[in-house]
Amino acid sequence: MNFVNNSSVVRKIWGSTDTVLFIFAGAAAEFSLNKAVDWLYFTGKLPKDPLGRLFSTVVYAQRIVFSTLDEANQSIDQIATIHKQIEAARKTEIPDWAYRDVLFMLINYSIRAFEF
Repeated sequence: MNFVNNSSVVRKIWGSTDTVLFIFAGAAAEFSLNKAVDWLYFTGKLPKDPLGRLFSTVVYAQRIVFSTLDEANQSIDQIATIHKQIEAARKTEIPDWAYRDVLFMLINYSIRAFEF
């Protein structure tokens, strides 16, 4: 069983290089204005290699969208582990609203990029 149905618009969106670039171009611009994502800068990896971080994020997203349910859950668990390590190093949790802000931002730009 796939995590995302083969006929889903989500697969169409995340399967298009142009659409994914539009999503991340818009989200990156908004990202820097959002206080909820300060934790993304904690490791220094984002400012040091923004394109590398962009592509690794896209790889994770596509790994989730185009995988079986079990494979997608493994990727999600891996992301959660990385976030837990950052929380431990910062000695503070990433608030749920911060995750929601990022998720809603990606959903919003996914819709906009697809309609474009």
